[in-house]
Order: sequence, then structure tokens, then C-alpha cells
Amino acid sequence: MAYEIDLSGRVAFVTGASGGLGAQFAKTLAAAGAGVVLASRRIEKLKDLRAEIEAAGGDAHVVQLDVTDRNSIAAAVAHAETEMGSIDILVNNSGVSTTQRIQDVTEEDYDFVFDTNVRGAFFVAQEVGKRMLARAKGAAPGSFTGGRIINIASMAGLKVLPQIGVYCMSKAAVVQMTKAFAVEWGKFGINVNAICPGYIDTEINHHHWQTEQGQKLISMLPRKRVGQPQDLDALLMLLASDQSHFINGAVIAADDGFAV
Repeated sequence: MAYEIDLSGRVAFVTGASGGLGAQFAKTLAAAGAGVVLASRRIEKLKDLRAEIEAAGGDAHVVQLDVTDRNSIAAAVAHAETEMGSIDILVNNSGVSTTQRIQDVTEEDYDFVFDTNVRGAFFVAQEVGKRMLARAKGAAPGSFTGGRIINIASMAGLKVLPQIGVYCMSKAAVVQMTKAFAVEWGKFGINVNAICPGYIDTEINHHHWQTEQGQKLISMLPRKRVGQPQDLDALLMLLASDQSHFINGAVIAADDGFAV
């Protein structure tokens, strides 16, 4: 039996959309019929992605967003809803990392990671979620009551890895944040779930997999391979769809078994 998820008429807001997983998420949602709001600090990259989506027949809009700035978050979400309509799907994807041993982490390193990965993710979800809540309570208009919030955590939030301890801590916080939102907002039809990707080959880290260190890491993985961004498409589509109405507060690893 063929199975198809149609997101026509829905609006999806994707943070960190200027490259890597965010760009793939945006293209996947647009291909399924959603109008996609592309949000990131790198506005020129977003314009290139918008052109790519539109050339494929999709609908996309660009907003500049700095998730470490609450005023930027509020302005971006308000602008997105003015241009595209109420946001039905949030893919909370912005994230950063540093690499060093725990004893070498500075206050600046710590704040850099937590301001984006935890504080930023929280306030983006809160800003979008408050609007979803208003629609669910009948206090604001919208074509779809409820919503889907998909936080992009990491298998590093489930399994501590050396030299990225602060990143692991931040993504563990995203896991707990997902559950906290799910508990409070589930009764309003707002489903909040997390995807924990494993090692994925993107333009940011592609060169690393060709190095001796990268090859050594691959040899330690369960199936001696890294994933591709499109390997997350099916999971993303499920969590964004109406069909996921019974999935709330789930933390789903998509890491080829690495965190087991």
C-alpha cells in the first residue's frame, strides 16, 4: 500500500536553515507541500536555498534570525506569520559546538554553546508555541489548531562523547526541554518531539571524514558509515504530519545504532 504525507496548506518554520540538516529539512517539507520559512543569520545562503526550493515548485520565504537575541526571535516569527500565515510546524534546528577537553572550556565557550543550543532553542519554541496555544484556545485565528514542534537534539545528548562535553550537556538539556514542553502543551494538540541524529555528512564536516581521524571514527561506528541528511527525511515527515498525533514527548535516535 502506498503511503503519502501531504503538508499542503501548512506553514513550517525552520531555524538554522542556511545549510546542513536545516537546508535538507526545509527542502523536504517544501517538497511535501508546506510553505517553508527559512530562518538563519546567513541571509544570502537563505536566498540561494529559497531559489532552489522555488525552482522545484515549492514555496519559501526568508527571515533573518539570531536565536541568541530574543528580540530577533520575536521579530522573525511575527514577520513569518505576516508573510506566510500562522506557523503549524517548527523545526528547531539551530546549533553550534566547540571541541576541547573539559578542563580547557572557557566561560565564553560555555556561553557560546548554551546560548544557542539551549537558551535559543527554548525561546524559539516558546515564541512559536505561544501562538499555537492562542489558536488552540480560540484566541487567535488559524487554519490548523494544534501544532508540531520538532527539536533537533543529538545522539550526543544521549551518550557523552570526549572533547565535546559541553555540546553533549546542551543537547541533553534539549531532550529534557522537549519533554517539558510536551507535558504542558500536549493537551492543546501541540506535539513536541525530538530527533537525535548521529554522525551525518554535511558540507560543514565533509572534509573531516576524509582525514585519518575521521576514518578512525567511522571504523568505530556500528555499521562503519556516517549518515546522509536525507536519511532523516522519513522521521521528520512523520513527526511533522497529522499522522503523528499519538507521538508526543518522544526522543528518537536516528544514529545507526551508535547510542545503543
